[in-house]
Amino acid sequence: MITNNNVNLLRLFGQTCKKALTTLSITAALTSTAVMAQQAASLDDLLSQLEQGKIAQTSQNKAREAQFKAQVAQQQHLLDDITNQRNSALTLSASLEQNFADNDVKLANKTDALSKRLGELKELFGVLQQVSGDTRSKFQTSVISAQIANRGEFLDEFAQSMGSSSKLASIEEIERLWFELQREMTQSGKIHTFNREVVLANGERTTADITRVGGFNLISNGKYLEYIDETGTVAELIRQPANRYLSTVDALTASKETTAFALDPTGGSILNLLVQAPDTRERVDQGGVVGYIILGIGAVGLLIALFRLINLVSVGAKVNRQLKNDTASNDNPLGRVMQVKDDNPTLDTEALELKLSESILRELPKLSSMLTLIKIISVVAPLIGLLGTVTGMINTFQAITLFGTGDPKLMAGGISQALVTTVLGLVVAIPMVFIFAYLNSRSKNIINVLQQESTGIIAQRSEAAYSVNQGA
Repeated sequence: MITNNNVNLLRLFGQTCKKALTTLSITAALTSTAVMAQQAASLDDLLSQLEQGKIAQTSQNKAREAQFKAQVAQQQHLLDDITNQRNSALTLSASLEQNFADNDVKLANKTDALSKRLGELKELFGVLQQVSGDTRSKFQTSVISAQIANRGEFLDEFAQSMGSSSKLASIEEIERLWFELQREMTQSGKIHTFNREVVLANGERTTADITRVGGFNLISNGKYLEYIDETGTVAELIRQPANRYLSTVDALTASKETTAFALDPTGGSILNLLVQAPDTRERVDQGGVVGYIILGIGAVGLLIALFRLINLVSVGAKVNRQLKNDTASNDNPLGRVMQVKDDNPTLDTEALELKLSESILRELPKLSSMLTLIKIISVVAPLIGLLGTVTGMINTFQAITLFGTGDPKLMAGGISQALVTTVLGLVVAIPMVFIFAYLNSRSKNIINVLQQESTGIIAQRSEAAYSVNQGA
């Protein structure tokens, strides 16, 4: 549409052209005068040349003025044409605006008439739109979509058409919606194997046989898979659940009969939570340096306990053999105690008792060696764990001070990590207590045997001395 601004621009352009032509004429005259002044031999020659140049310039200026006037007429003609076009466009715009207003009124009237005629059908279409939307959401998370592709495209188009009041649903579309719902229900109760591309955990793509267990899980090659609706791909879980769940996958893949299988009734939500749960190694790593110190102390305690257990079992076996033999042997505590009697046959009862007590006291450090260290470990381990817990709680509260309490996972994660050290301390301390009690009991049993035999030797010596005194 041509406006007044365009007309003003054209007029301004004409005035600019006039000024430009005048300037060019003056510049040309000055230039030619300077050239003639350089070529003239005298003032008379210069005057003559100027007169001739003036006549020539006058004819040129007249030609230019004629040309300019012709252009001015042409520009005026162009301006008139543009003005006529603008007026026609304004008339057409007013006509179109009036037609638009009339059509808007007619459309509103027809829309009201359509709504009245639809009546209860609008509620039906609303239900169809809701059902198609819910079904589309279900298909997005359903593992059946990994086998039956492109089910959601029809539902998207159907839901959009139901959202428009100008288009009615056909019987074929309603039957198609019912068919998709029925097929989802039917496939949810079947186990089916199909072949398609799988994205492995390392990012590689391969073609494999996939077993779909109803609408619950996808498995392949002894591992759980997941269906990603955004990309339409089937991917292997980056982390697999515990072995007790994976064993059921192998059993289902290999078995052709009824077998136990760990399925996810939510279609993958519970499985995703299981794989996110940290394993034993990750739990230990959460304990940090304090946790590793506790485990190191526990390992040292187990080595000491194993060494002492082997030693006490060996000594107990030798003592039992010595009990059955009257000949003293130096390879066991009881033999060394009995050797005291053989080395001192002439001592009286009191002196022999002191010698035997000395020999038993000499054996005690060997029998109870390192048991105190095991007891200390059982006491220190939970204390170190408590130290780690307190340190972790301090760090958690510092994080809360910096970032606030808006994220519950931040608090729960920090507290969980702090409590790991306490758990590790108890895991080390509780077995150490039982190990100490067992080893201490075996050690005391051997000491009791030594004391019993020592008392028996003293009794024999006392009886012998009494017999001698009675005979005398």
